[in-house]
Amino acid sequence: MTLTCTRADQTVAVKTTAATSAVETTIVLNDDGHYTLMRDGKPYFIYGAGGSEHLDVLVEHGGNSIRTWGIESLEQQVDGVALLDRCEALGITVCVGLWIGHERHGFNYRDPVQLDQQREAVRQAVRKYKDHPAVLMWGLGNEMEGPDSNEPTPHIWKELDQLASIIREEDQSHPIMTVIAGSSPVKVKGILEDYSNVDILGVNSYAAASSVASEIQAAGWKKPFVLTEFGPSGHWEVPTTSWGAAIEPKSREKAASYYVTQTMLIEDAKAICLGSYCFVWGQKQEKTSTWYGMFLPTGEKLPQVDAISRAWTGKWPTNRCPRVDPIQCEFVNATVAPGVLVKAKLPAVDPNEDSMTWQWIVQAESTAASVGGDREPVPPIFEECIIGQDGDEVTLRTPAQPGNYRLFAIVRDGRGGAAAENVCFQVTGVSK
Repeated sequence: MTLTCTRADQTVAVKTTAATSAVETTIVLNDDGHYTLMRDGKPYFIYGAGGSEHLDVLVEHGGNSIRTWGIESLEQQVDGVALLDRCEALGITVCVGLWIGHERHGFNYRDPVQLDQQREAVRQAVRKYKDHPAVLMWGLGNEMEGPDSNEPTPHIWKELDQLASIIREEDQSHPIMTVIAGSSPVKVKGILEDYSNVDILGVNSYAAASSVASEIQAAGWKKPFVLTEFGPSGHWEVPTTSWGAAIEPKSREKAASYYVTQTMLIEDAKAICLGSYCFVWGQKQEKTSTWYGMFLPTGEKLPQVDAISRAWTGKWPTNRCPRVDPIQCEFVNATVAPGVLVKAKLPAVDPNEDSMTWQWIVQAESTAASVGGDREPVPPIFEECIIGQDGDEVTLRTPAQPGNYRLFAIVRDGRGGAAAENVCFQVTGVSK
């Protein structure tokens, strides 16, 4: 049989002798100048999320695709079966992430031994998974250039182009995407000059996510793109306390960020945008335990899920998360003495009039200096600080040890929905 892979700049016909279960993904440039992703011959717009948890909830809320970061994710068991098989059963496609070495992690792009090992690992991964029907595209690398770097990196882009050519040799049925941090013109121009084999540009962006399409086009990008990570403003993009703690966006602000970004993306970037992957469909400790996660560690969805569902489907989900106001407390983003009794309150209403419960947590501020989403340890929790609570109010005693802390408040509706807020505070002085 013959497989036809339509790329942004050419059409390639490849003859094969063996039957395949792969579902072909192509990119077509329409007469109106718009790029369209085609899956099995039909238009396919990505309503996606980063992560591999809560897949049934993703489908229920209008999502159709997930993005992974490393090939090891495909080996994990989800509901008793391999991830790709579970996705196929649910009708979810997968942007298969192929993790590529980062110089900040010690990878040397000038070491032929490391390069050969990485090339072979990519080749074997593509051979192993290319025919699975859940595969949508290849995600070759994630922020390999470094999340904070704005220097030219031709040695990285040239090697990525070599890896892309290996993928093309092994698989002509799926396009290749590479993912960068932000929409810097330096990065975009470097890819244009040294990375011709890439079909799609993926961009991770947060506070500036809605302007990504215009920025990469201004830098000369003419192929399609996918917004591969977006969500609330990043912890490097927000105001800080006097002692340097990043102030986490409020629950309603986060939900609005997801909705506005997704809506503007669809309305303003139709010509080159193939879809998006919100971040993160699960829970992650990064600066705090609630900053980027769209779910709690205990599995409840947060208002961000409802907001992205509204943007994807045009309607709210049947059961909506509680709606909360900011925490009311005398030491919001301020200093307080150790061992002091204080009260705090988290006002909340439930759109479905469900009965709600509140949880309060005092936790040390994270001291991790990680960048680019690197794994962080979970800071210690001080259970002894919670003295008592009554409904939406809590009485707590500030920690005895001077330092930087956060007070978290979580409200749950008992039906899988929740909302979370936190405030920073600093304990200074000597306990009385």
